[in-house]
Amino acid sequence: MNALSPKADVESSAARPWLAIVGVGEDGRAGLSPAALRALETATLVVGGARHLALVAPIAAPTLAWPSPIADGYGAILARRGEAVCVLATGDPFNHGVGAELARLIPADEIVCHPGPSAFTLAAARMGWSLPECACVSLHGRALERIIPLLQPGARLLALSWDGTTPARLAALLDERGMGGSKLTVLEAMGGPRERVRTADAAGFALGDVDPLNTIALQVEAPLTARVVTLAPGLDDAWFANDGQLTKSEMRAMTLAALAPRAGELLWDVGAGAGSVAIEWCLSHPRNRCLAIEERAERAERARGNALQLGAVGVEVRVGQAPGALADLPPPDAVFIGGGAHEAGVFEACWGALKPGGRLVINAVTLETEARLAALHGAYGGLMRRIALSRLERVGSMHGWRAAMPVTQWLVTKP
Repeated sequence: MNALSPKADVESSAARPWLAIVGVGEDGRAGLSPAALRALETATLVVGGARHLALVAPIAAPTLAWPSPIADGYGAILARRGEAVCVLATGDPFNHGVGAELARLIPADEIVCHPGPSAFTLAAARMGWSLPECACVSLHGRALERIIPLLQPGARLLALSWDGTTPARLAALLDERGMGGSKLTVLEAMGGPRERVRTADAAGFALGDVDPLNTIALQVEAPLTARVVTLAPGLDDAWFANDGQLTKSEMRAMTLAALAPRAGELLWDVGAGAGSVAIEWCLSHPRNRCLAIEERAERAERARGNALQLGAVGVEVRVGQAPGALADLPPPDAVFIGGGAHEAGVFEACWGALKPGGRLVINAVTLETEARLAALHGAYGGLMRRIALSRLERVGSMHGWRAAMPVTQWLVTKP
């Protein structure tokens, strides 16, 4: 049994909670409830960040400051199983805190939590905003670009910062996307003697000396010219840098509908090109992920750039050629084969890895690939359809319909 996986031996667990997780604010001991103070004062070991330990000092018990990485300290907690151990965290330990990480190692009936108000709660109270009406996101230790899909007209966002540079970086991103009129309120060290609240527009943002412990309240102003990531699939083709290897907007929307993404699912995008299908799959839900396989390095790099520009941080682009590049990948919930479907072993590798109930979609524009799809349809069933699209274009001084190459699409669900 793994020493850091004690849940596998639940029968030997303590009969009562032994681990207390206490949420601490900038007001230290003054903000703790009597029960939280009792857990702190009766502990045989107190664990927390150096800042947390200082906020509740003096501490009678031995203390342990979190090492880096923080997971290296879990063993010391587990070694005291059954003893009174107190872990200090910021605010609400189960809201982007250490609580959830510890609960993956220790059964919930061995834990008692004394939460304080989260940074989101404090920020909403300072702003007079309804918390359920705000989009809440953590940028701490995460890519700034993950906020991009949330930048909707009139939206109110609360964002946990990584450090003191985050507000200025976010302001620059907003200005770059045509949302320079948005207002950022930077709330620093809330709840303690160092608290400070300042507001500035994204354009020309000049707030300096920002405390690393800060939360951003953002009121989005997005004029018609702003670059807003819309909520339906089929984003404008012009938003994807490409060399012509791009699933066009209308076809992409129909492909996403066929793939039928659900929350938390993994897609394999084989022959990713500009990455448009992978990106829109991940934009459909923040927990969705995609492994995009592209054999040409320059296209792979372009797809990575497109994903960041649109905030699809769940896309991971790998350089390689199918089917070899598919070996040892985690099994997908859905597969899109946008290139290489006619090559030996590609379909077989994808079908073999696909989870039961998973969806597989292949688009074909060549006669050879279409023939391959006809054979696969005969062997595996599914749905075949031919999609023909035309776009209005100028013909001299007039206009006419220019037909795109027809696409044959095969959709099949694995039993």
